[in-house]
Amino acid sequence: MKLPPIQVAVLEAASADEPTDIDDLAAQLEEKPETVTGAAFALEEAGLLSVTDRTETQVSLTEEGATYATDGLPEVRLYEAAIEAGAADEPVPMGEVLGAAALDGPAVDIALSNFARKGYGSIDSGQLSATPEADPADDEEAQALKRLAAGESLAEESLRDRLASRNLIEVTERTRRAVTLTEAGVTELMAGVEATERVDRLTPAHLQSGEWEAVTFAEYNVEAAAETPTPGKRHVLRQTAKRVKEVLVGMGFQEMAGPHVDADFWINDCLFMPQDHPARTHWDRFALENPRRIDELPEDLLERVERAHREGVGEDGEGYHSPWSRDFAAELALRGHTTSLSARYLSGEQVGELEPPQRYFSVEKAYRNDTLDATHLLEFFQIEGWVMAEDLTVRDLMGTFREFYSQFGITDLQFKPTYNPYTEPSFELFGRHPETDELIEIGNSGIFRPEMLEPLGVEADVMAWGLALERLLMLITGFEDIRDVHGTLVDLDFLRGVEVEY
Repeated sequence: MKLPPIQVAVLEAASADEPTDIDDLAAQLEEKPETVTGAAFALEEAGLLSVTDRTETQVSLTEEGATYATDGLPEVRLYEAAIEAGAADEPVPMGEVLGAAALDGPAVDIALSNFARKGYGSIDSGQLSATPEADPADDEEAQALKRLAAGESLAEESLRDRLASRNLIEVTERTRRAVTLTEAGVTELMAGVEATERVDRLTPAHLQSGEWEAVTFAEYNVEAAAETPTPGKRHVLRQTAKRVKEVLVGMGFQEMAGPHVDADFWINDCLFMPQDHPARTHWDRFALENPRRIDELPEDLLERVERAHREGVGEDGEGYHSPWSRDFAAELALRGHTTSLSARYLSGEQVGELEPPQRYFSVEKAYRNDTLDATHLLEFFQIEGWVMAEDLTVRDLMGTFREFYSQFGITDLQFKPTYNPYTEPSFELFGRHPETDELIEIGNSGIFRPEMLEPLGVEADVMAWGLALERLLMLITGFEDIRDVHGTLVDLDFLRGVEVEY
């Protein structure tokens, strides 16, 4: 039997009596483990070897864990300092004990959070008491760190989980393989195995020299597992945005464009949002420090918007009766919604005065200081849109949504009345998630109020909306967490395999 030299070497080194570890074989043959592994799999396919796998768990100290193995856990150091300060007899000021334990920075929080948990004592109103009978020598977490530092193993799974949750150890799993000679392998060895080089490709030199007639060519297994290629591709959000644009253009809309950083005047004041609204505080917006304000704003429009805020619009208008500052209106910030583009276009400042009927949209980023969760990030894509025409009603708005979402196979829409400072009537949109069957909010909409439109010089009706692109993608693909597709915790397997179908 003729085999490549590496396969002959592996076959001769393997045993029929007990498994031989591939790493040991590689060291013995002075070959790379991956080279020996490839040869072993080829011999297994030929029936000459059997290959077995086992998973080996390896535990190692993190940098923080190694520090605590040497210096002691923060809670143990806190307890020892507390005993030294007499906290076993009477409460001692916590700051005094922390200073004596030489704890600062994150170590303070770590010590305090684990002190009571481990029964070392209690803390009440800044006073620390220590439990006399507690013994740090019995602290199994501290002992485990010392064992690992000494090169010993750690088999207790619950203890490993606790240390891993504290980021003190790193647990990794490694697959180890071993080989054993089969009966067929023993038979071939006894009959004699000849090492011969196999050529994996035909070259011009083989043809010119005639050597191709004498060499042994390697067989190709076209069914063998191959690495899955992961070439660059358009991000699924960009795919969805592209499709949204195609749909809206097909419905007769034109695309808007404008600055990501804009004056609060365009972002909020033109939308009749009061300057003391909670959403306009520094907690909810990303304001610029340099430059802090826009250079100029259209004076006549500025006066009309200010008058609407102070006095309202029409005979029954009252305005907000709240402070209004031109300096605040000129402050720059990342736009919290893309409705700032609508304000710019409707006012005529962006592309000149517009006469009804008009349809405009944008699919652009907005930025909000939200709490991160499964449906919120600090930045997101908003599908902004509006229609200017005479005698528009809520039925027109709902019909537009049903037509738009039907292009993506989404027909189960529900509407809920809500309040917006700049639309009346207003309602939120909800769609049903294909995996959880839950209703999730997918957008907000309404008819722009006269207090917004009159200062902008618009006499017709305008219905408008802001829809979430990421939540549209949720309804299309069924993913449940926005962080799977956007941000630092993305699911790469999902992004590589998903396609936007319509």
